[in-house]
Amino acid sequence: MQPRRPACSPASIFRRELRRSRPAMRRSWLRSNGNWPPSRLRRATRQPRETGMSIFDLTGKVVAATGGMSGIGLAFLQGCARQGASVVILDRTIDQAESVRDRLKALGAPIVHVERCDVSDDEAVDAAFASIIGAMGRIDCVFANAGISHRAPSFVDLTNQDYHRLLDINLHGAFYTLRAAARHMKARALDGDPGGSIVACGSLSIYYGLPGMEHYAAAKAALQAMIKGLAVEMGPYGVRANMLVPGFILTGLTSESARAQEVAEHFAKITPLGRPGDLSDIEGPAAYLASDASKFQTGGTMIIDGGRRVRND
Repeated sequence: MQPRRPACSPASIFRRELRRSRPAMRRSWLRSNGNWPPSRLRRATRQPRETGMSIFDLTGKVVAATGGMSGIGLAFLQGCARQGASVVILDRTIDQAESVRDRLKALGAPIVHVERCDVSDDEAVDAAFASIIGAMGRIDCVFANAGISHRAPSFVDLTNQDYHRLLDINLHGAFYTLRAAARHMKARALDGDPGGSIVACGSLSIYYGLPGMEHYAAAKAALQAMIKGLAVEMGPYGVRANMLVPGFILTGLTSESARAQEVAEHFAKITPLGRPGDLSDIEGPAAYLASDASKFQTGGTMIIDGGRRVRND
């Protein structure tokens, strides 16, 4: 017959006393450090694990882009359509609307809404947003992308007409767009539905001196400053504001140039990744900025340029 073990072995007594002391240990830690123990903090702040591509999921969301009929604006919408977003095209030329609508639906957009809009007209922008909200019910992400490019022979030869024309679209048009988006998202937040993403299209011209394009660079730099202010003002409403800065991207505006091949080869040589960008390079960042994947990013500038910005030449 085996001898019976004591009812209270030294090991069991030790475990019982350790359990009793743990609350006091936690209080002592808090008194001395002002924080929870690391293991307790990890448990308290642990977030549900996202699986697969779910953090990029845009099902039930509405994403709008100005200049969305082609180029970078369309690429932004394509990236969001692939993640299940309904998309809205705002453009002053909508002749190709049917073919573009079919393409976006084939990528996964449940609804594709098209609005003719000249962003240089503030009343037209406000009317377009009212129409979109009436048709779609909401807008969750707005990409202020519409713009033109212009290079004068030199700064001293830049005409008032060319200067004002570019700013009317690239800066004032973006302002009208961002203001309409902010008004809608703020009103929605005050009604108990906070959140949203505002994105502006920037340019590497912000960082480089480009003779003859001072007005273009100035418009983009002003827009970058506007985005920073929006991030602060709209943060309390759960709205993020960021700038997307593409490098040299082969688009309809660039690839149709007579010097397109020569220019593409030049940018391939000066880009660390060894090639110019193409429109598919915009799609991933678009889905990121429009989705909850970027839920803690605001006031920032995302540069998509294959590393061109970090080169010194």
